[in-house]
Amino acid sequence: MAPSEPRSVPPAGPVPGWPLSALSAEPPAAFADPAEPPAAAPEPPPTPAEPRSTRDEPWPAPAEGMSSPAEPPPTPAEPWPAPAESTPSPVQPTPTLAEPMSSPAEPRSTRDEPPPTPAESTPSPVQPTPTLAEPMSSPAEGTPASVEGPAAVEGSASPGKSASVPVEPPSVPPAAGGGPWAGGVPSARAGAEAAPPWNETTFGEGDVTWAPELPPGWVAAEGAGVVAEEVGEPEVVGGGPPTYGPEPTAWPEADLEALDALVPDTVLDGARYGRLTLRAAAIRGDSARYRGRPRGDALLTARFGTGDDALLLLAMAGGPRGADDAHQAARDAVRWIAGAVGRSRARLAEDLRAARRGELKAGLHRLTDRCYGRLRARGEDLGLDEGTYTASLRCLLLPADPGCGVRLFFGVGDGGLFRLRDGSWEELDVAPDEASAPFRFRACVARPGDALVMCGAGLAEPLRGEPELARHLAARWSGGVPGLAAYLADVQTRVKGYADDRTVVTVWDD
Repeated sequence: MAPSEPRSVPPAGPVPGWPLSALSAEPPAAFADPAEPPAAAPEPPPTPAEPRSTRDEPWPAPAEGMSSPAEPPPTPAEPWPAPAESTPSPVQPTPTLAEPMSSPAEPRSTRDEPPPTPAESTPSPVQPTPTLAEPMSSPAEGTPASVEGPAAVEGSASPGKSASVPVEPPSVPPAAGGGPWAGGVPSARAGAEAAPPWNETTFGEGDVTWAPELPPGWVAAEGAGVVAEEVGEPEVVGGGPPTYGPEPTAWPEADLEALDALVPDTVLDGARYGRLTLRAAAIRGDSARYRGRPRGDALLTARFGTGDDALLLLAMAGGPRGADDAHQAARDAVRWIAGAVGRSRARLAEDLRAARRGELKAGLHRLTDRCYGRLRARGEDLGLDEGTYTASLRCLLLPADPGCGVRLFFGVGDGGLFRLRDGSWEELDVAPDEASAPFRFRACVARPGDALVMCGAGLAEPLRGEPELARHLAARWSGGVPGLAAYLADVQTRVKGYADDRTVVTVWDD
């Protein structure tokens, strides 16, 4: 069947090169070598004996043998007839604009480069078909790689099979062993660093720093005296293992209308500022874990201000045992006292530097009273009996200035304040000034090597009542600062007969 009119018709008269097709996958002109033959066309012409392949053909090509009767048939050795301006071949006339292309693989050259002569493009009759495993030895090296279609040179395996021809850019001639692109797969050139595999990540701009930059005047801690060790199961001290298991059992029931009131089983925190290293933990008690009750203790850690003017607040609160709203009252207490301290930060920092003990005690007493006034008002709003919506409150206020060693404790209710110095425990908790005003306040000056421990009643009671627990924690916390996981394991040390929530804060001074 005669082919239809060609899709692209070059202008009349001699032209410097064949026009490029919009659908062609021809590489850019920078990769064409003027001294070597152009690329073979990606679509093969069909023969009468074999149907034309339709894979990757942008438009149909004229069938072989259907050209004009006046045109002599092409010979197998002439796959690339030259354009009109080149010297015609003695055995193959130059195709004109009125004649269809008669070669199975018509050349397409760039506009800026003249096509090669037929003598240059005519392959040797004994030339073997180039394969992916061996380099090309004829001037056809430089044709684009992976040109699919029937082989246009004599000696190909089959006219209907595709042949992939390797390409070498004109600036670097191919080596005798096939060139850097032998086999149709690009590889690193000689003297160039090989590219990493596609599925590997590399960093090309030096080391990667994951931590943010420190504020001006701060120095990064190197180790900070933290003891690295393996952490196993919590140890058991005292007369025997407790009745309950060491792991959480049940979660509390959630209220769809108060999902923000959910409390996690465990809270763990830590930080380092200047000469201070801090650890804090709050753990639901064994009894609450077994019965699916929420943790009644609340823990809050906060920094107000920046640099040496900053104040560090560590606050904990515990609601009445067994009360349904105990966890919510404890959370309100630590949030409200933190807000009051943050709003008075400037005055508190000034009094701390000047060591004005009287002003600090009076000011913190007023802030604490306001917090408990809000708790009473909240209980009335909830319709609860007077005094039932409350919590014990204990706070540590620390200056971030490394030149100030004052440590302030204040609060209301049960718990404990201890200092571990030279491997021995010292109890610093004081009785309230008056029974009607149960406010507790203590100011002390730290020494290097001290460990200040503030805890709720859930840990203060076994520390006072079980000597083996006191000896165990003294040995653990006197030798250095434990990591977060190790500190949590220390707080979880199991003692029979003590199943309440445990909340504790420890401050080490270097």
